[in-house]
Amino acid sequence: MPSIITHAAVPLALWCAADRGRIPLRLLAAGVIAAMLPDADVLAFALHIPYADAFGHRGASHSLLFAGVLAMVAALALGVGRGRPWSAPHSSGSRRPWSAVSCQPRLASTVQAAVFVFVCAASHPLLDALTSGGLGVALAWPWSEHRFFAPWRPIRVSPFAPQFFSARGLATLLSELRWVWLPLAGAVLAWKLIQPAPAAPRDPS
Repeated sequence: MPSIITHAAVPLALWCAADRGRIPLRLLAAGVIAAMLPDADVLAFALHIPYADAFGHRGASHSLLFAGVLAMVAALALGVGRGRPWSAPHSSGSRRPWSAVSCQPRLASTVQAAVFVFVCAASHPLLDALTSGGLGVALAWPWSEHRFFAPWRPIRVSPFAPQFFSARGLATLLSELRWVWLPLAGAVLAWKLIQPAPAAPRDPS
């Protein structure tokens, strides 16, 4: 696996590439958590669950289904946080019926939030599949427990916590800088450069 820090690179890159304010900080935090959360399955070692088990490391929590569940939870949390979408205060103090017009922006923002969290969560197993060691990732769980690896695996696999602060851990961070952070920074910079300049405001006179 890449280090837990490097899994935050994808949500941070998407946040930097988006228009200012498009991804609020609360949603960015949700994306970072979703990108890191699959590695909570290292608790399986303490529970004596074998690495290759469906609920072992890089198992069920590294599946696309798990990413989808996290996305749905984020969408529901966003909907609850913004109040009930089917009613709104009327000018007289009463409530008016829900309308498609009032719901449309909220629905769009909820879907966008879910997609953002899904991409962040799914980036975790995809990055793990690019690493040079360990077992592959169970992307298709529960339909298949097959562990997938990418054909090309340039990222040095990260040691577990006790060995991270060592020469091997430093080599891992340098590998991640080369193959994850720098390419994403370059992609964000290129995206910003090709964006059209904002239109100049018209002279009201």
